[in-house]
Amino acid sequence: MEITWYGGACFRMRGKGAALITDPFAPEEGFRLPRLSADIVTISHDAPSANYARAVRDNPYVVRGPGEYEVSGIFVLGVACHASDAPSVEGTPNTAYLIEIEDVVVCHLGDLNVVPTQEQIEELDGIDVLLLPVGGGDVLTATRAAEVVNLIEPKVVIPMRYRLPDLDRQRATVTRFLTEMETRDAEPQELLRITASQLGEDTQVCVLAPRR
Repeated sequence: MEITWYGGACFRMRGKGAALITDPFAPEEGFRLPRLSADIVTISHDAPSANYARAVRDNPYVVRGPGEYEVSGIFVLGVACHASDAPSVEGTPNTAYLIEIEDVVVCHLGDLNVVPTQEQIEELDGIDVLLLPVGGGDVLTATRAAEVVNLIEPKVVIPMRYRLPDLDRQRATVTRFLTEMETRDAEPQELLRITASQLGEDTQVCVLAPRR
């Protein structure tokens, strides 16, 4: 399986038979996405930073919330994770997705900005690759993001939703998160190719360079 990052929370995951796009963003967010195609699009929350499904060609199946889905051999489980610090406020609806492609389970946390509850952690079980917001503001801060990693214990962590020159400029850079994770060697990669047999025991941080 291949994972490519386009900035923000937008990733493309491609297996041998199908592809999935997460959180395609509108041009007004910073720049126009390149021409993308996929069988499935997942949208974590209803905002221009995540819901621009028209950017994806080939009439994909669009997933917009919690539930179980299977399209073209890709399995998707949506888990409700409302983003709010205030216990009396429901918060902005946000869906985390568990995505299984070729026996690798990827979790996309969307715009989560609070540490998940124990019940949610139990639903988000068996994660191999965690796509994690780290830039602060209305998503997790670097410190909270590191706490989520410790709770979920994925094999691979890919940070997202942090400051880039032309996107998410109001957020912190990825450096703060890397410091929290005590990661020193994090040269950005163009994409991540991974199979179930390559997954190790210890958590590794993988920084992806955004594709333009």
